[in-house]
Amino acid sequence: MTLFVWHYDGVSGVRYDTELVPVEHGFQLRTDAGVGVVHAWTDLLPRGVKNGDLVYGLKNRRGWQIGFAQPVPDTIAKLITPPAKYGHVIDRFGFLPAAGAFAAVSAVALFIGIKAPDWVAPFVPQSWEKKLGDAMVGDFGGRFCNGPGSRAALNALSNRLDPSGPPIEIQIANISMVNAVALPGGKIVIFRGLLQESKSPDELAGVLGHEMGHVRNRDVMQALLRQTGLSVLMGGFNSDATGYVNAMISATYSRDAESKADTHAIGLMKQAKISPIDTAGFFERIGKDEKKLGKASAALGYLSSHPLSESREKSFRNSVVKGTTYTAAITPDQWSAILDSCHDDPNVAKDDGFMF
Repeated sequence: MTLFVWHYDGVSGVRYDTELVPVEHGFQLRTDAGVGVVHAWTDLLPRGVKNGDLVYGLKNRRGWQIGFAQPVPDTIAKLITPPAKYGHVIDRFGFLPAAGAFAAVSAVALFIGIKAPDWVAPFVPQSWEKKLGDAMVGDFGGRFCNGPGSRAALNALSNRLDPSGPPIEIQIANISMVNAVALPGGKIVIFRGLLQESKSPDELAGVLGHEMGHVRNRDVMQALLRQTGLSVLMGGFNSDATGYVNAMISATYSRDAESKADTHAIGLMKQAKISPIDTAGFFERIGKDEKKLGKASAALGYLSSHPLSESREKSFRNSVVKGTTYTAAITPDQWSAILDSCHDDPNVAKDDGFMF
C-alpha cells in the first residue's frame, strides 16, 4: 500500500510530492531520486490541519513535514498518533463557564495582540522570529528565482546599500504581484512584478532600502502582530506559515514606521552615493495609479502594505544633494541578471496565478 503525500525536508524549503511506503517497523518516502531512510511510525508528530490536509512533523527534525492530501487508511491510522481533539474544557466545565473564560482570554488577546503590538514585538526572541521566517519562506514552493548571476547581483546591491549591518536574506519570487515584503528573521522577498515595474536599479535600491529599514527597525513583527493578534504567538511557526505570509503581504505599516523606513533608505542611499531621484519617481508613478484606480490598485500590490502620501515622494526627491557625484546602484549587467532572474531559471516554479 502506498499513499501520496506532500513533503518538506526541513532543509531546502521546497515542497515535494512523494509517496509514503509502509515497510517493516515504519515507513519510507519515495521520490524520483529514490527511496529514503526508514522512519518509525511513533516518530510522527501531529501538527494539525493545513488547507484540509492532515499534517505531521518528525521527532527531532525541525521543519520536516508531510501532509496527507487523501484520507489516511485505517491500517495506517492505527499506527500513528491521532490529531489532537478539542472540547475537553467545555465538556468538563459546561458551555457558559467555558464561553466566559474564552471571552476573557479573547479580551486580553485583543488588547495585547492588537492594541499593543509595538510593546509586544520587542520582546519576541530573534531566534523565534527567525524560525517563523524560515517556515514562511518554505511556503513559497520553489518560486524563488536563481537565474545566472542574479544571486551575485542581489548580493552586490545589498552590500552596496548596507555593507556593515547583519546579513539580510533577499530572494526574488516568480509572482507577478507588484510588491516587496519583509518577513520575520531578516528576510526580504521581491516579487517579479515589482521588478517589471521598476525602471532602474536605483529605483529598486530605494525600495529595497525601505524594506531594509523595516527589518532593522523590527517593524515586521509589529505589523504581523497587528494583523494577526496573538495567533502568531500562540500558534507557533509550524502551524500556519502560509497564513502569516498572506498577513505580511496585506499588513499595513503605521505611518510612523513608513516614515522611519524611508528615512533609513535615504540614509543608506546617501552613504552609498546612489541617487534617490528614481525612487521618488517610483512613488510618484504608483501614487498616480492609486488615484486612477482607487482601492482596486491597492488590493494586490505594493500600495496594500505601503500606503503612500505626497510627502513620501517629496522626502526622496528633496534628499538629492546638489554637487554630489552619484553612481548607479549596480552595473548594467548585474541589473539585467536581476531582471531576467526568473526568465533564465529553468527550475523555478511557474507563475500560475499562485496566491497564498
